[in-house]
Amino acid sequence: MVDVMGHFGMALLWALPALVVWNGRASLAFIALVLSTAMLPDVDLVLSQFLPIAHHGITHTVLFVVTVGVVAGAVVEYGLKSWLERAWLRSEGHTISAGALFVFVAGALVLGGFSHLFADMLSAPDIAKPVEPFWPLFSKPWSVDVAWYNSPWWNRGLLAIAATLHLVVGYLDFDVDHPYRISGES
Repeated sequence: MVDVMGHFGMALLWALPALVVWNGRASLAFIALVLSTAMLPDVDLVLSQFLPIAHHGITHTVLFVVTVGVVAGAVVEYGLKSWLERAWLRSEGHTISAGALFVFVAGALVLGGFSHLFADMLSAPDIAKPVEPFWPLFSKPWSVDVAWYNSPWWNRGLLAIAATLHLVVGYLDFDVDHPYRISGES
């Protein structure tokens, strides 16, 4: 499941509840943010050309993913919030409460990164060293080895299943009244 298609499939699975929690653009924005970090830990493949960083090293840790999510969430909350409200929300009579944008963005980015770590834990020992996601707390590799890295059945199959589930759930458009559902109406 470490193939790009497998990572996007896993991220889509992890983002599926967004279709039930939010309506319209909010759910699509959350899913897009999750997908934007589905490949984040593999930034080590680029950085290794300039820095002494190994694949499945520090960028494949909970610490790295959470740090990136929190920093990006803070940048959006404190640097882009007024622009986002002007560009998208005020025309429709909406505002964003303090801290909501930070939680939304950081949560989505962390979820996407975690989905990557989870997928790598399912297949890492085949052709790469296993991930140590809980470093520096635990310097022990974690892997389950249920999927082969290059398996088209796992990678394409997971992406197809996840995309199909998104289409089905999106089509059903759960119009459920519950306290966590955030609607686009004022």
